[in-house]
Amino acid sequence: MCHIFAGQNPENYKFISRSIRLAGHSTSVKLEAKFWEILDAVAAEQEMTTPQFLSRIYDEALDINGDVPNFASLLRCACALYLEQPSEVMETVREQLAATG
Repeated sequence: MCHIFAGQNPENYKFISRSIRLAGHSTSVKLEAKFWEILDAVAAEQEMTTPQFLSRIYDEALDINGDVPNFASLLRCACALYLEQPSEVMETVREQLAATG
């Protein structure tokens, strides 16, 4: 019935851990490979490395919410937002980056 979902390449949902620096601390983030692929593409569109992009998201989420209890989930939801309307999301991102420098 849902072969397009169930029959996908297992590499898409293989967990990958990456070491990054958030708020001055080294940590690792574990996400499925497909999410890393999306985050890499979004970061590249903004002319940032993925670690730079993730650090910026973390810092902004911390400023807005005061805490980031589940950063991996935040990143998965960010990917979902991007996939819903990539052009509109990236336009908003560009506007916000231009405003903050």
